[in-house]
Amino acid sequence: MSEHPKHLPADERRAATVEAVINLAAEQNPSDITTTAIAQRMGLTQGALFRHFPTKDAILEAVMTWVAERLLSRVDRAAQNVTSPLAALEAVFMAHIDFVSEHPGVPRMLFGELQRPGETLPKRMVQTLIQRYGERSRHLLERGKAIGELDANLDIEAASVSFIGSIQGLVMQSLIAGDAARIRRDASGVFAIYRRGIGSES
Repeated sequence: MSEHPKHLPADERRAATVEAVINLAAEQNPSDITTTAIAQRMGLTQGALFRHFPTKDAILEAVMTWVAERLLSRVDRAAQNVTSPLAALEAVFMAHIDFVSEHPGVPRMLFGELQRPGETLPKRMVQTLIQRYGERSRHLLERGKAIGELDANLDIEAASVSFIGSIQGLVMQSLIAGDAARIRRDASGVFAIYRRGIGSES
C-alpha cells in the first residue's frame, strides 16, 4: 500500500497498521519495531495511531489475529476436496510456504513473540495458532495412517512435529542465507524427503 490517507474507516486503518507492522518485521528485528516507526510508515502521528490501538501489545494482538486467520484459512483451502491425505499434506505444506514467502515478516514476528519473556496475550495467541495448526496436520496424518497411505507404525505426534519443523527449518535457512526466495526453491525437495519418511512401504 503506497499511500495511507489520513482519514480511513476504523477497519481499514487497523488493516493498514497490520500491514505496516508485517512489512517492518521483514526489514528489521521485530522486537525493535516502535510505535513511532509504525506511525511513520503509515504517515501518521503516534496520537492518531493510538486512537485505534491503545498500546503496542494491542497492535501485536491485531497482527497475530490477522496471521492466524489468514494462515489457517489458506491451509484449509489447500486441503479442501483433496481426497488423498498425503496429497493434502503436501498441499498444506506448499500453501504455508507460499504464505510465508509472500509475508516474510510473519515468521519473524512469530519467532519473536515466542522468545519474549513472561506471558503476554500476543505470545499466547502464537502458541494457540501453533496448536490449531498441529491439530490439522495430525488429523491428516491419522487419516493417511488409517487408510494405509502412511506407515502403519507412524508416530503421529513425531510426524506432526517434523511437518511444522520442516517449514520452520526452511524459514531459518532462508534467513541465514539472506535469500527469501530460497524457501520456495527448496520446499519441494524438503517435502519429498518428509514424504518418504512417513510413507507406506507397500
